[in-house]
Amino acid sequence: MARYLQQLLNAKEPMFSAAMRQLESMTRNQGIDVAYIGDITARAHDVMRQIGLNPADTTEQELYHALEAQADNGVLFSHTDDVGLSFGGRIISFNHDDVKENVTRPYDSRTVAHMRCQIQHGLTARYVAADGDDEGVIDEVVSEAGLDRCSLDEYHEKKLQVNTSDLRPYVLCVGDIFTDVFIKLLESEARIDTDADGSKRLSVPFGSKPPYERVDTVTSVGPSPNAGVSCARLGLRVGMMSWLGTDKVADDSISYLTSEQVDVTPVVKQPDTPSNTYYVLRYGADRTILVKNEAYDYRWIEPATKPDWIYLSLISADSWQLHEDMLAFLEVHPEVKLAFQPGTFHFKWGVDKLKRVYERSHIVVMNREEAVDVTGQSYDDVRALADALHAVGPEVVVITDGPEGSYASYDGRLYKVPNYPDPAPPIDRTGAGDAFASTIVAALALGETVATALTWAPINSMSVVQKLGAQAGLLGKEDIEGYLSEAPEWYKAEELHI
Repeated sequence: MARYLQQLLNAKEPMFSAAMRQLESMTRNQGIDVAYIGDITARAHDVMRQIGLNPADTTEQELYHALEAQADNGVLFSHTDDVGLSFGGRIISFNHDDVKENVTRPYDSRTVAHMRCQIQHGLTARYVAADGDDEGVIDEVVSEAGLDRCSLDEYHEKKLQVNTSDLRPYVLCVGDIFTDVFIKLLESEARIDTDADGSKRLSVPFGSKPPYERVDTVTSVGPSPNAGVSCARLGLRVGMMSWLGTDKVADDSISYLTSEQVDVTPVVKQPDTPSNTYYVLRYGADRTILVKNEAYDYRWIEPATKPDWIYLSLISADSWQLHEDMLAFLEVHPEVKLAFQPGTFHFKWGVDKLKRVYERSHIVVMNREEAVDVTGQSYDDVRALADALHAVGPEVVVITDGPEGSYASYDGRLYKVPNYPDPAPPIDRTGAGDAFASTIVAALALGETVATALTWAPINSMSVVQKLGAQAGLLGKEDIEGYLSEAPEWYKAEELHI
């Protein structure tokens, strides 16, 4: 990856490779260069697909002239200031300033100067974001890395190269990443038993070797990464603050999230630690999950780009200090909205310990049973549940209720929406709740009303359960609008007067 960056930057060796080794060492070998190249490549391929090019078989000259033909399309280049591709050392810039200048130039005289300057800014910003304590040293290492000089004054003023032409809201998702290994059990080899107290157990013959139907592995899942991919597909800019080990699972997760247009700069890869892996036992459309959470150094990382929203969800019990530091960040930035989808350990901590998190939340999303646990109110009175959640802080309260639909409360109003009709029996319910919660937040971030957001969310949940895993069925905005246009007359958010 250092070689690819060296080509894009036209950096001199051996200074550049030495500088990259030093930067990686300073940032605990998190693979910042690998993540950055993955991000650059994913954005380049996205633009190519938008203009009808196949990244697998397009030549550099075909790409060059295709970009020239789009020079007046500012939207196409809205996130490509630091994007370029190397074809065996022959560089094509996606930077809009380069593209516009190249309209009047022959191929052999093309410029890539603007792109190279922006990559220098971006590279410096990413290493500073990973280790802000050594900002001065990082600046010095980059400046001595054998690069063609360009002005870094803009970087020092802004601390991060932000593409001001891309005005889409930015959502920073915070929480754990997992890899799910789905084991589809044969219903002839397993069964569901019911205990005397009514609780159910999944059983297989003890001490035997029951066959199973199939195994599928899905990387980069969990409520927060699920929300990140959901928000990205709905058209938001998304960053992911999470923790991984240093293994192939981590590399696969980084690569996948990058391909989904999720910025992985805030992801920390912790040396000598495995990544989280869950084993999901599938019985029919239901699942039982075997979990193990690895021990990470959960530290709040000052966002290099100030988010418009922070989306907090499932995270380890070892992360309390991160919550404190996040609240300190939010105190300095009162304009940043917090969306809270509590995870297992949040419920175990209880509402008293999380009092400041609830108070700072703009929206909370949980199911009806969880709302009862948090508030102590009666299960039968959904308005009392919503009012009690409002009392601990959030402006918007969303309560999901399984087959009965979902509720949203705000400004003294209570709305209910039914579930969107399933086109076929569900295949896998993993991630349906995450799809619902993240779609509500994404719609609000995009400027939709709470009532409209409440009609979007069940559609994404419906789509997710039609495919294996939490993300395969996640939809784009146009897809959701298409389902809305075809919805039955009874599918709408109605205000309740109870």
